[in-house]
Amino acid sequence: MHRLSRRSLSAALRHGGARHRSAAAAPISCSSPLLDTVGEKDNKLRWYSVLATGKSNVRDSSTRLNLKNGLFFGSRYESTAAASDSSATPPAETYEYQAEVSRLMDLIVNSLYSNKEVFLREIIRTSGAALHSLLAGQACLIWHAGNASDALDKLRFLSVTEPELLKDAVDLDIRIQTDKDNGIVTITDTGIGMTRQELVDCLGTIAQSGTAKFLKALKDSKNSASDNNLIGQFGVGFYSAFLVSDRVVVSTKSPKSDKQYIWEGEANASSYTIREETDPEKIIPRGTRLTLYLKRDDKGYAHPERVQKLVKNYSQFVSFPIYTWQEKGFTKEVEVDEDPADAKKDEQDEKAEKKKTKTVVEKYWDWELTNETQPIWLRNLKEVTTEEYNAFYRNTFNEYLDPLASSHFTTEGEVEFRSILYVPAVSPMGKDDIVNPKTKNIRLYVKRVFISDDFDGELFPRYLSFVKGVVDSNDLPLNVSREILQESRIVRIMRKRLVRKAFDMILGISLSENREDYEKFWDNFGKYLKLGCIEDRENHKRIAPLLRFLSSQSDQEMISLDEYVENMKPEQKDIYYIASDSVTSAKNTPFLEKLLEKDLEVLFLVDPIDEVAIQNLKSYKEKNFVDISKEDLDLGEKNVEKEKEMKQEFGQTCDWIKKCLGDRVASVQISNRLSSSPCVLVSGKFGWSANMERLMKSQTVGDTSSLEYMRGRRVFEINPEHAIIKNLNAAFKSSPDDEDALRAIDLLYDAALVSSGYTPDNPAQLGGKIYEMMGVALSGKWAAPADVPHPGANSGKPETLEAEVVEPVEAGGPK
Repeated sequence: MHRLSRRSLSAALRHGGARHRSAAAAPISCSSPLLDTVGEKDNKLRWYSVLATGKSNVRDSSTRLNLKNGLFFGSRYESTAAASDSSATPPAETYEYQAEVSRLMDLIVNSLYSNKEVFLREIIRTSGAALHSLLAGQACLIWHAGNASDALDKLRFLSVTEPELLKDAVDLDIRIQTDKDNGIVTITDTGIGMTRQELVDCLGTIAQSGTAKFLKALKDSKNSASDNNLIGQFGVGFYSAFLVSDRVVVSTKSPKSDKQYIWEGEANASSYTIREETDPEKIIPRGTRLTLYLKRDDKGYAHPERVQKLVKNYSQFVSFPIYTWQEKGFTKEVEVDEDPADAKKDEQDEKAEKKKTKTVVEKYWDWELTNETQPIWLRNLKEVTTEEYNAFYRNTFNEYLDPLASSHFTTEGEVEFRSILYVPAVSPMGKDDIVNPKTKNIRLYVKRVFISDDFDGELFPRYLSFVKGVVDSNDLPLNVSREILQESRIVRIMRKRLVRKAFDMILGISLSENREDYEKFWDNFGKYLKLGCIEDRENHKRIAPLLRFLSSQSDQEMISLDEYVENMKPEQKDIYYIASDSVTSAKNTPFLEKLLEKDLEVLFLVDPIDEVAIQNLKSYKEKNFVDISKEDLDLGEKNVEKEKEMKQEFGQTCDWIKKCLGDRVASVQISNRLSSSPCVLVSGKFGWSANMERLMKSQTVGDTSSLEYMRGRRVFEINPEHAIIKNLNAAFKSSPDDEDALRAIDLLYDAALVSSGYTPDNPAQLGGKIYEMMGVALSGKWAAPADVPHPGANSGKPETLEAEVVEPVEAGGPK
């Protein structure tokens, strides 16, 4: 093996392994060439680069010189060329990928991205940046780990100071063509393109971001204030092509070079090749053509319809036009071939002058603009009309109805972002449940490139998940795959401001002159706001004015809490409510009797979530919420002397009733809430109400062991002015052990249990008591007299017959 001189090796190291400028390996300038004879039948000479591995002793030499392998940024392997034919196609050079981690490529392909669909988003993003670069004023490494949009952006920037870059006068656009039969997708942009050295530097070094370098160059040149839409920052986006491809071919031409080069790499390979394009039919004026040879399982991505759908989803608002190759058709009239018999008849008919025709569809292929919708959130608020907001909403979210309200705003300061939020006209039909925090209603963009719409409460709380909209920011804490929004202080600030704007939008609907708008909103999304009372204590002051309820004075039209407070009596201190399963039940509950007499309004909570929501609010405008079905109800003024008299008169009667009922009640008290009912059963101050107890029993996965504990105490309240209670008071004084009196107390408790909203433990036993009492009350009231028996009736007793006396008469005489 020939040994290199120290001078030759030093010269090679100065140039760097992968950055060697020779198009093909040339004989090394030393005492003798590096030749490798391949047998007698093969007369070709194999020329080796200085940094070739495995065929020369370069590595051994570098080891002896104590040189680390890290000095070699790229390794170029052997290439062959016919020595006798100098005009043949230039040979391809093979390079090794370079990365900080040896298995980074494997991680990108198999672990980094959760959804294969994002490959098209990443590639389109690179092409766009290349176009922007051509229109700017900085030189930059392009296509590495970016997208087609980045390539166009960089072209735009570079053309500011270098107008000759646009000398070819090619339109700045991105075109995607598919071959579904062979599983090939081709993405072409007319951006900045790349030279050979840029191919090596950018596509040969994984996790090196050309976009990041470009932005740094802009900042260094004090041009960072320029409007740019570059998103690349990690240096891995290009390699997402290997998610769906076995082989990727990049054909690129930079306006700074007269030659077009081809980069080719395969999945799971540690090297790639670069060669010069010599086919005149494949020469492009400027830009980059990316060809993906899809894997067998991923050939579905080569269908034109699917590509178009992906572009609309991920790259709808890219600033450059994106065209896809689509099959189209037009109708035309063609003549119909007639049968010979019909033809003879037509010849005989002189009037038949027109020939028969039919309509057919002629198919053809053509380019179709895919990203027609413009990002109106970037425009001035005063320039956008309501019709444009509504059209954007329908197109973006596939809705057929206009939204109830919209909010377009820009946030500046510590966090900068633009957003448009919408309140839908109707709630989702079965797709998104209220308890499901994951919705696809908020679409997050970073510099107009779609990132994700799959959030788990990062941007909006669960109770506002019905709000739809777009959020576009220039700087968000994304993970490397740009699919996950990381938790950070910036995200929390964004969430806070988005929630505030959503409440302002809903408040605007409630204050609208058209009351029907908010009624429509409440019918669709009222439950969501009630859920917010439970989950978001910080925003109680914003949620409470938006709530609506029926009441004892307005059982047909819902009122707000503000309206309730305005209608309160001067002496009224609290906001009263009753929870029930229906308005009818709430209107007829015995708890309302005294309040209705005093003209005090009571809110009807008939939705299952209402009671929990109100209990979490606790108060509104310094007015506490009070459940009128619980003990210690304060209705304002009290007559102390009358209360003393009642206690003296009925105090012992209450003790007697408590003794009869036993543990079924905690105590028996004189009621201040009844006027026409004899008694009522109220729940303890800190336990479940009758309505809540009913709801908890009906839970599918409820814990029945906690029912007894949470049921709390029950207080039996009596109305001393009712006739039944007065009779019982008399029974206690005269005969407290009378069985009829004890049975009456037992039945009175069961009746109060039902009328108060509770469920009896033994409904059949209650029915038997009612039947027995009815039998006693109705005995003999409508029965027939005993002396007029029913014909044919047999009572089992001998009948008393009355004899009739008949006088004798003569025969033939008058009767």
